[in-house]
Amino acid sequence: MTEARVIKKYSNRRLYDATESRHVTLEDLRKLIVGGEKIKVVDDKSGEDLTRQILLQIIAEQEQFGTPVLSTELLEAIVRFYGNPVQEVFTRYIEQSLGGIMQQQRVMQDEMSRALKTPMAPLAELARQNMELWAKMQASMLSSVTPPQGAEPADPPSGNRRKR
Repeated sequence: MTEARVIKKYSNRRLYDATESRHVTLEDLRKLIVGGEKIKVVDDKSGEDLTRQILLQIIAEQEQFGTPVLSTELLEAIVRFYGNPVQEVFTRYIEQSLGGIMQQQRVMQDEMSRALKTPMAPLAELARQNMELWAKMQASMLSSVTPPQGAEPADPPSGNRRKR
């Protein structure tokens, strides 16, 4: 697994990307995450891991200003699970569900990119399969009307024999 990109949070609330040596915003961090980067946000003075808080800020910002992912009902349900004996089960379920969705999304993206690279590939494969099926069907039909190799041809019907 790749190493997480370290982001330092200073007391003035500014975020600093140590990898690129520049200050970043929550939106910059969101774009890194969407692009597949792992981040780790640490307090500059104490070294405390602040990743979770920053991720929650990014989610809150997206929910407030972007297109919401979390409905009010879902948020209420999540709040109800805090302190509930099945909180850990709920957490694992959500993680596994999201993992499954992400896997399906990757497969779909791979299929789409493959189709875009060679848009005729699915049709060519279908045509190949149809040709194989047609060849098998022809061979089957021909084998029932063609005598086996090496066999003597049958005498013509008696009405068609020449007299000697």
